[in-house]
Amino acid sequence: MAYWVLHVDLDQFLAAVEVLRRPELAGKPVVVGGKGDPTQRAVVATASYEARRFGVRSGMPMRTAAKRCPDAIFLPADNAHYEEVSADVMATLRDRPGVVVEVMGWDEAFVGAETDDPEALAEQIRRDVLERTRLHCSIGIGDNMLRAKLATGFAKPPAGAGVYRLTVRNWAEVMFDRPTEALWGIGAKTARKLAERGITTVGELAAADPERLAAELGPALGPWYVQLGRGIGRAVVEATPWVPRSRSHETTFQENITDWDEVRSEVAALARRVATEIGKAGRPAARVAVKVRFAPFSTYTRSATLDAPTTDPDAFAASALEVLERFGSRRPVRLLGVRAEFPPAAN
Repeated sequence: MAYWVLHVDLDQFLAAVEVLRRPELAGKPVVVGGKGDPTQRAVVATASYEARRFGVRSGMPMRTAAKRCPDAIFLPADNAHYEEVSADVMATLRDRPGVVVEVMGWDEAFVGAETDDPEALAEQIRRDVLERTRLHCSIGIGDNMLRAKLATGFAKPPAGAGVYRLTVRNWAEVMFDRPTEALWGIGAKTARKLAERGITTVGELAAADPERLAAELGPALGPWYVQLGRGIGRAVVEATPWVPRSRSHETTFQENITDWDEVRSEVAALARRVATEIGKAGRPAARVAVKVRFAPFSTYTRSATLDAPTTDPDAFAASALEVLERFGSRRPVRLLGVRAEFPPAAN
């Protein structure tokens, strides 16, 4: 039997969970995010497929979502409930005999298994999840984790059939004509850097000289981008429990803050909140990052390594304030965030 990697991704997870709690919302455009008030400053966490038809997307300002889909039902995010539902889904995956499960977040996990029929296994997993949780999922099948992850995109509704296989055999046919940004691990910024070097498609990236990109984009990242273009990735799923690499909190202000003393006060409060939580979890922070979104919507992040890992709220807040001073601008602020990053050994 061959070893296969399956990527299980729950469809419109947060919106689907809310519809289960409110069956009358089935088939309607549902948007989850913030406090559920589109007149307030917040971003979309998840939109149902009905809302996506109007152009509503995750990360979009709620006000923009309301303009694009005036009839949408807006709901507040209920993270505690989503965590409970997610845990039930992951338990369902682990209950299947002979599989290894690597959780990647609330709504996705990799499953490794030896089988002669990965499609049959995928369909059985989909039935198991639906029967136990009443949630639908899409599954990508691959000969490594990268290809399985990308395969899920072709399995997703409304165009997908729920299961799709992407391997070395059809990699070039399926992926080579697509833009580099279609790859898992390449965002808009990296895609622009590659385009500046004449590389705009996955096929062109696969054919690129690793040594050239190493010299231009870094000794580690350059060759890694070429590997992505060739579909090379980790081939074995590990059962290591998923542990967040950071903990953060942020707040969006309904009115811009113009007093920098108030900005400092808010950053200190966020930092102490984060430090208290990581202290309870017993995971000291090794780095601190501060995010500032200036009006109207330009976002910047600064970070620093701490002198020593800590969970002390006062020490962490002091470090966050030091990082805050690296922002030269004193323009009006609409959002602030503080993130604690854990040491690699703690992951």
